[in-house]
Amino acid sequence: MNIMRFVIMFILLVIVYGGSHFYTAQRLYQWLNLIIPNINLKIYIIIFTIPALSMFLRFIPLPFVLKSIFNYISAYWLGVFVYLFAFTLAADLIILLLNLIKIIPTPLPQKVLFCKGLIALLLTTCIVSFGLFNANRIKNVSYNIKIEKPSLQSEIKIAVISDLHLGSVQSESNIAKIVQGINDSKQDIICIVGDIFNDDFKMIKNPAKAADLFKSLKSTYGVYACLGNHDAGKTLNEMINFLEQSNIKLLNDEYTIIDNRLVLAGRLDSSPIGGFGSMKRIDTKIFMSSINTELPVVVMDHNPSNIHQYGNETDLIISGHTHRGQIFPGNIMTNAIFTIDYGHYQKDANSPHVIVTSGAGTWGTPMRVGTNNEIANIILCGSN
Repeated sequence: MNIMRFVIMFILLVIVYGGSHFYTAQRLYQWLNLIIPNINLKIYIIIFTIPALSMFLRFIPLPFVLKSIFNYISAYWLGVFVYLFAFTLAADLIILLLNLIKIIPTPLPQKVLFCKGLIALLLTTCIVSFGLFNANRIKNVSYNIKIEKPSLQSEIKIAVISDLHLGSVQSESNIAKIVQGINDSKQDIICIVGDIFNDDFKMIKNPAKAADLFKSLKSTYGVYACLGNHDAGKTLNEMINFLEQSNIKLLNDEYTIIDNRLVLAGRLDSSPIGGFGSMKRIDTKIFMSSINTELPVVVMDHNPSNIHQYGNETDLIISGHTHRGQIFPGNIMTNAIFTIDYGHYQKDANSPHVIVTSGAGTWGTPMRVGTNNEIANIILCGSN
């Protein structure tokens, strides 16, 4: 049954992915022919096909250099293609509407075809350029959370980051900015809520430099992390060793008591890609039953799909994973999929607070459109 489902999903992927690429390639070729008559079709197909297939080629066992090249091509092409396809389709729909109401004649004049293609390319260039620029900025967002527990007579400041995806394209370029942003805000606790890595530890360009930067993080009570769905697979041991060398305390379905004022727990992700080896996620009710709830209980759980597993024994859940869609219209989809895909949420007065960050890094394409890379700053305080 699982094999049949996989085959069906694969066929649908090929149809949608291949069909959208064929449509966009045909429209782009039509436009280029207006500028460069008799353009060589074979060369054009090769040039268009390489980035289109690079998404799949990077998963084939290849020498590291080739794998890196295809990784870069596919990352940038993904962002470019999303908007090139969207604007090309939008232009065609507008032209079709204008044609139906007799504003534009049939066949379409060459000037109309030229302007249609030019506008689609210019809009794609502008959006992609902004997305690449925006992905290199780190925003700060703040939340004040009140918890009625005696140990919170004075506030506790928590910095939250997630989804660094180390090993993906441009993933290491912002680490210094993130570290500086956290250190400048003088936090009590730093939490890294999963997807620190991007499936394969070996894809990180300079792990020693990255570890040194993480070591420079400053906080009163230390740096803690939980594993996300991409922090798994064949290089899991290398990932764990890296975190140890970086002075980051990993909580694998474990908890720690901080200064007798706060319980901080870290959960294993519920759907690791490639698995966590011998480690398995503990049933949430069993895990939470061992925790002293007289203190405020803060849980790091990478995927916000899991928030329904927690009850009033938990005060705050912090998650990532969604990227808030990362590039528009992705935020519309994540908003539809998750109960909370970004920001603060509390079902009712007896339910835990939930904060979902959009992440400090990018996955897939190194772009941010309609969302931001961010550091979430949480202030926990009592009623006074």
